[in-house]
Amino acid sequence: MFTSVLMIEKPLTSTDVEFVTTLHGDETVAFIVLMQPRGDQADLLLRAIDDVAMGELKEAAREGEEPEGKEARQPAELALEHSLAALRATGSEAVGQVVEDHPLDRMKAVVEESGADEVIVLTAPHYVEEFFHRDWASRARHRVGVPVLKLFAHSE
Repeated sequence: MFTSVLMIEKPLTSTDVEFVTTLHGDETVAFIVLMQPRGDQADLLLRAIDDVAMGELKEAAREGEEPEGKEARQPAELALEHSLAALRATGSEAVGQVVEDHPLDRMKAVVEESGADEVIVLTAPHYVEEFFHRDWASRARHRVGVPVLKLFAHSE
């Protein structure tokens, strides 16, 4: 069985689920989902710049209203449960956890503990971080020891 560590920052949409579950054709895939809630590592200014770059001005203005830190834990847990249920509904195995502190360290540990074959980072575009190679996928490529695939999350 092929094992993928899947890093997400919001609930998976049906399009996301179809995308990640069909990446390897008919091969059975087990997912270990790491849900990264919003927090100190996701800078408010950078998120607002990304919103503006994508033409989402209303989103940029509302960035300060989004829960962060401890207040983001419960929405992250709900997003994780939704995502795990959606993956399992396709017949995939799926387990997961909310990761708040040192997400790249946790990702590396999960890859090592599980013997994962790959890491998939599924996020919204983060143009500033990507330009400077500070996004999750760029940083993970130098740390986890398995291939890292970056995919852009869909909205429904």
